Amino acid sequence: MSRTKSARMQDHFADLTDPRRREVTYPLFNVVVIAVCAVICGADDFVAIAKFGRTKRKWLARLLDLKSGIPSHDRFNAILAAIKPAEFEKCLLGWITALHEITDGQVIAIDGKTLRRSFDAASGKAAIHMVSAWATANHVSLGQVVVDAKSNEITAIPKLLEILELSGALVTIDAMGCQTEIAQKIVDADADYCLAVKGNQPTLQQGIADFFNDHLEDDFARTKVRRHETHEKGHGRKEARYYFVCPVPQDLPDRSRWRRLKAIGIAIHNTWRDGKDCNQVRYYILSKYVSARRFAAAVRGHWGIENRLHWQLDVTFQEDQCRIRQGHADANFSILRRTALSLLKNETTLKVGIKNKRLAAAWDETYLEKVLLGT
Repeated sequence: MSRTKSARMQDHFADLTDPRRREVTYPLFNVVVIAVCAVICGADDFVAIAKFGRTKRKWLARLLDLKSGIPSHDRFNAILAAIKPAEFEKCLLGWITALHEITDGQVIAIDGKTLRRSFDAASGKAAIHMVSAWATANHVSLGQVVVDAKSNEITAIPKLLEILELSGALVTIDAMGCQTEIAQKIVDADADYCLAVKGNQPTLQQGIADFFNDHLEDDFARTKVRRHETHEKGHGRKEARYYFVCPVPQDLPDRSRWRRLKAIGIAIHNTWRDGKDCNQVRYYILSKYVSARRFAAAVRGHWGIENRLHWQLDVTFQEDQCRIRQGHADANFSILRRTALSLLKNETTLKVGIKNKRLAAAWDETYLEKVLLGT
């Protein structure tokens, strides 16, 4: 590893507060780097992180000052339980985005996920729920915040938006986040929104549904429309998707409540399988009158946070089975998983899945270096 890249990496963690008050034996930077590398290589708990550090000590010594040795698993646990997740997230995000440029105009999907086994019956600690942001084109986890135990995603999303660089992005959120305050915050960040509309905004939903039901009857002969459709076949199933975007009608109920509302959209999904026909219809509000192709990409790209982030965390990283729960350790380990996943997804020279990339990084130090440094 070059000294230049090592120094750059260290600079991103310079502002991370060390929670230890006594004399420090193991530098905080060492703890973070060893933990990140270990999780990339398949470690799913603190015992595995410490074992990785001891096994790869010679390689790690090329990057770190290891004169004090490798911390025990209890030390890793205690330190990561005490680090403030918001600071940890900010440092890792700064490093990730420095390695992998986030493109202007990208779609940023925001959604929540519960770490199901992070509850602790003995202490009464509930399972933590996290709201994450995902760059759908770059496959980078841009940030996450823990939902307060007495709150919900509606209050957590604004906190997440505050730590993100949104300028020029199109932010997609499901119906839970379809709130006027959230739309305002996105616009104030010089970004645009594409928000799903459901029953939690009944007046708005009914107004959009009435508009599209009316104009679909004569194929939009009386209003401007942008349209896009796709047709797919495979695995005994046929799918047709239709997307329509129209300028927001002057008489749309609740229009005045939504900052910079410019357009409304509908996505129709028809599926035929085993002689059965299934139809889904979703409605959206947008702060920009985008092309129908762009609207379709945003709608479909939003579910990338489920398929490419949440599913991978559950299946490849076994997040839902993790019983880490002391202090902030559960939240910080979740941040480590998302960081590792982002780094692995952005390494594209090895044409295998994430599971096998983790194995390759564990076996081949040259490949681990490539994943870690984005080279």
